[in-house]
Amino acid sequence: MSTLTVTHVTPEEYLAAERQTETKNEYADGVVYEVPGANCRHVLIVSALATEIGLQLRKRPYRVLISQMKVRLQDSRKFFYPDVSVIDDEVQFHDEQTDVILNPIVIIEVMSESTEAFDRGAKFLAYQTLDSLNEYLLVAQDRPVIEHYVRDGRSKWTYKLTSGLESSLALPSIECTLNLSAVYDKVDFNS
Repeated sequence: MSTLTVTHVTPEEYLAAERQTETKNEYADGVVYEVPGANCRHVLIVSALATEIGLQLRKRPYRVLISQMKVRLQDSRKFFYPDVSVIDDEVQFHDEQTDVILNPIVIIEVMSESTEAFDRGAKFLAYQTLDSLNEYLLVAQDRPVIEHYVRDGRSKWTYKLTSGLESSLALPSIECTLNLSAVYDKVDFNS
């Protein structure tokens, strides 16, 4: 996670600048962080996740969003771009621009070497402040592994590791199943 030279800006300044730029930047407590570019594996996995979940939710009251949509953490100075997020039909936006959501149910991050520590640590801690969030998934790019956190009550999270292309995992809050063979379809782990 690299920091841009611009620091200590207000949330309003961040949003105004972010809405004018071609690049993606996340924001935490006055500091703007550049979102690293994605490689082919990352893009394939994000596309497969969105497709698999989207197909299962097609006739149900949910929306699957990819990494172009920002999430703002409630009552905070934090804005992130999850790789995939799921919201229900009662979407809550930050403002009339409708480019920042407040109430994801599921958030999925596809980890890279440069983002893994942040995705596991500070970002997950921040995401836990979202009252709407029920599930958080960390997806590896270099091997078929998904780490799955499910909110069990107000503040307790349970953890499950799923690995191997023959495996699958259930997403109970949206009643979907992810088959790792579909998530990692066409991913070359040797490249």
